[in-house]
Amino acid sequence: MKTVVWVASILLALTFVAVGGMKVLTSTADLQQSAMGVPVVLLKVAGTAELLGALGLILPAATRIMPMLTPLAAAALTVTMVGATIVNIAVGAYSALPMTVVLALVSALVGWARFGRYTIEPRSQTVAAAADTAQRPSPRRPRERPGRNALSAP
Repeated sequence: MKTVVWVASILLALTFVAVGGMKVLTSTADLQQSAMGVPVVLLKVAGTAELLGALGLILPAATRIMPMLTPLAAAALTVTMVGATIVNIAVGAYSALPMTVVLALVSALVGWARFGRYTIEPRSQTVAAAADTAQRPSPRRPRERPGRNALSAP
């Protein structure tokens, strides 16, 4: 199941990078033509949220730096897709409903898995401390002077 969660996370992130990137990078005039009455600013904000959510799905879990952000990103993407579903119903874009519902369900699955049984543990402090001490030079031992050590005769 751990592999399924990773594959779902990666596919979800790739999808949100593509969809969010399209919303962010498309010109305002082109977005206005296909917006179906939705304000262009809302589409730009949604695209930015989707890009950030895609990064949040992968980077914290992969680097194990603040991995609790991964389920939060998945939950935020779920809320975003529920909002997109509501907007699609309101403007009559019924053909987009299956995609938004599936993305909401998959992101909810990833969030549920990362909040629960398949939580990624953060890097431990002992590993970080061991890596830190491995990079530091070892302390130097003081030199013994000839004739002053315990084994030399007086």
